[in-house]
Amino acid sequence: MIFDCWPRQFIWGVSTSSYQIEGAAHEDGRGESVWDVFCRQLGTIVNGDTGDVACDHYHRYGEDVALMQDLAIQAYRFSVAWPRVLPQGVGAVNEPGLAFYDRLIDSLLAANIEPWLCLYHWDLPQTLEDLGGWANRGSVGWFAEYAALIARRYGDRVKRFATFNEPSIFALFGYGFGSSAPGIPRDYLKVIHHVNLAHGAAVDALRALVPAVLIGGIHNRQPCLPERDTPEHWAAARLLDDYWNRCFPDPQHLGYYPSSLAEAMGAISESGRSSAHLSPAGLVWP
Repeated sequence: MIFDCWPRQFIWGVSTSSYQIEGAAHEDGRGESVWDVFCRQLGTIVNGDTGDVACDHYHRYGEDVALMQDLAIQAYRFSVAWPRVLPQGVGAVNEPGLAFYDRLIDSLLAANIEPWLCLYHWDLPQTLEDLGGWANRGSVGWFAEYAALIARRYGDRVKRFATFNEPSIFALFGYGFGSSAPGIPRDYLKVIHHVNLAHGAAVDALRALVPAVLIGGIHNRQPCLPERDTPEHWAAARLLDDYWNRCFPDPQHLGYYPSSLAEAMGAISESGRSSAHLSPAGLVWP
């Protein structure tokens, strides 16, 4: 078997995201996410496709777990749909939604597949987006409450958690350019800072509630090279590197922002308002 060629500590796994796989978008009390709303906007998605059905994982998870078992998969990283368990984003919980992940986790464990749980793969409850989404500093508390709920419910069986999946993508494209959900440009610097604060708040909640927990973040890094060998192009490449590769991992792992962001982030932290704003037009995307 090919697995025998790899070190014993290497874990073979697969990964999905809730909106892209679950379907059942209007069943069992699930609330709307920003992607539900964004996909219904004319011209946003090719063919007008939505995640209303997707792969129907909500109903066919047993078949999917069996397929993973046949493939000798050792770990399955899935994301919880925040609006499925908290339809309003905060407050009253949705027991049928929570019970779905109970069934999924128990099926994985019965198949000897370790569940790895990602708290956020871009599907913010629309009710919270209506309040400003990640540009609202209240998002830190909303996410901490959600993380605590998930930790209490599944922490007896799940020991590996991720806070955010690829925050650079949903922050820049969702709030900077407005080209993906929620599709409403807001103060991009605030979004970055609040997501970092929310990461820290979720880490605290998970550590407090889940014994022997292992926590990480999922970052998508890539080289940022200048198109031409000129000072202006090098400066642009460094700026993109800061906002794409470093604005989340650096504060989360090193404790500080890249120098190009530090002053503006300090002003946000002290006043709750951005004293400087990066125009997304300043970042050129291929």
